[in-house]
Amino acid sequence: MMRRLVVTGLLALGGLLAYESTAFAQEIQLTGPLAGAPAVRNLRWHRKGRFELAPTFSVTLLDEYERSLLVGARINYNITDWLAVGLWGAYAVTNINLGLTDEIEKVNKARWAPYGSDRNSASKTVVDRNASVLSVGQNFPDQTGKLQWVLAAPQITAVPFRGKLAIFQKIFVDTDIYFFGGPAFVGLKERANFDPSKPEDAAKLATAPCAPPLQGDCVAQPKYDMASRVAIAPTFGFGMSFYMGKWMGLGLEYRALPFSWNTSGFDSRGGPPDDRGPDYKVDEKDRSFKFNQMITISFNMYLPAVLKSSP
Repeated sequence: MMRRLVVTGLLALGGLLAYESTAFAQEIQLTGPLAGAPAVRNLRWHRKGRFELAPTFSVTLLDEYERSLLVGARINYNITDWLAVGLWGAYAVTNINLGLTDEIEKVNKARWAPYGSDRNSASKTVVDRNASVLSVGQNFPDQTGKLQWVLAAPQITAVPFRGKLAIFQKIFVDTDIYFFGGPAFVGLKERANFDPSKPEDAAKLATAPCAPPLQGDCVAQPKYDMASRVAIAPTFGFGMSFYMGKWMGLGLEYRALPFSWNTSGFDSRGGPPDDRGPDYKVDEKDRSFKFNQMITISFNMYLPAVLKSSP
């Protein structure tokens, strides 16, 4: 009897699972004052049909040797409330030496200090000085790569998200999140090409008798030249706008500028093995890819000052 009950139960369960059911859906027709109404009424168009003028201040991030501080401006024309086209440009007002730069310069000065000036001077050798002379000149901070200016044009901005930001549940601020991208032209200052096989460059590596306790010839510590160039790179990022009134707001954005450059001025590439070692000259082969980044704050102004709303 127990077996029959178990078998009967299993058969009933299998039949229930195998039964095909039909789903029915009913379209709900809205009537009354909500019939045909839009999802949002009186939506403030902070962007649509307006020009955006914004002075900016930027700081580079995750730098190796120099941190750049840039002032600039952004101008956009907002075709719709979610799409804009414009440009952004900035100029580096100063470059700040970072800790790694100071440490390298400290070692550089100690290496070229007069013999006998410290207790370790006797351990200095011709190789110790001459091995790195092609990479490090008299003043290391002077040869590090520096960002001079940036121009991003044209820059396309898309605004997929907008809403209100609540501050302490008391103050509500219209806010949007935007993404941007486009080509950028970057002004750089890097160490100039240096090839000891050329007479004009070889003359900078003059030799003179080494002071005691060393023997032989020592290379004099040269001062290397710098050169400017323009790099073309993509730029992209995202930001947030906080609207404080009908025609003004604050902005915060993150920007990436990936390109290759020689930030140290070292002879570090172009030779064996597989072009990953020094080749005893400084040129474009010594540039390495850097995912350059910066953070920007802005004061946004919108013209015309009249703020329109959706029906």
